[in-house]
Amino acid sequence: MKKILLSIPLILLFGGIIGYCTANEKLPEGSQPEKADSLAKEMLTAINHEAWQATAAVEWNFMGNHEHLWDKNRNYSRVRWKKYEVIFDIHKKEGVAFKNGQRVTGDEAGALIQKAWKMWVNDSFWLNPVSKAFDDGTTRTLVTTKSGDQGLMVSYSSGGNTPGDSYVWLLDENNLPYAWKMWVSIIPIGGLKIPWNGWIKTETGVMICAVHDTKLIDLKLENVKTAFTLEELTDGEDPFKVLE
Repeated sequence: MKKILLSIPLILLFGGIIGYCTANEKLPEGSQPEKADSLAKEMLTAINHEAWQATAAVEWNFMGNHEHLWDKNRNYSRVRWKKYEVIFDIHKKEGVAFKNGQRVTGDEAGALIQKAWKMWVNDSFWLNPVSKAFDDGTTRTLVTTKSGDQGLMVSYSSGGNTPGDSYVWLLDENNLPYAWKMWVSIIPIGGLKIPWNGWIKTETGVMICAVHDTKLIDLKLENVKTAFTLEELTDGEDPFKVLE
């Protein structure tokens, strides 16, 4: 299970939201876990989770800053940003790192691999957190928020960088999320609401929310592409052969 880890620019931008927030919302108490599980399964159907499971590779750009290529079958990732490129095994957190096209080694490489892994944790969570609703360490309950919204709360007791976080999904009549409210350790405001209003249908049929129109920040996933084979995204090349 991977969790959200907001970048420093996002932390600063979210910090500015405090000025118009009237109060810090307490985490609601959840109940009816069996009904919550049923609703979560309907939410998975709404985004075509089966298509996500069949998707072998994904590429996307997170907020114009991090360029990702993810080999889901082998759990490999390539992250590019600024003058860096890191290719690594997601589970082992091992791989190779390059700076200006030149391979780096030692502590510098280790630090870059760790940084790229944290980027992947955050950015892949924004890519498709719906499909993580039944990850190990999660619980699901039904809640009523302070504003009276009925929601599906998914809480993460372990995994990623910030265990203990909770997200309340707000669903439309088709059980497709239109927003979530976050109770996460890295944001000082409990119940911060983020729209999920930029849904697209990708090449493999899975629904991905590529735009979160918050009016305050430009939270976008750009150039999102999914494929049934890695080769479809790489013109037949295997950029991860260095890990084999």
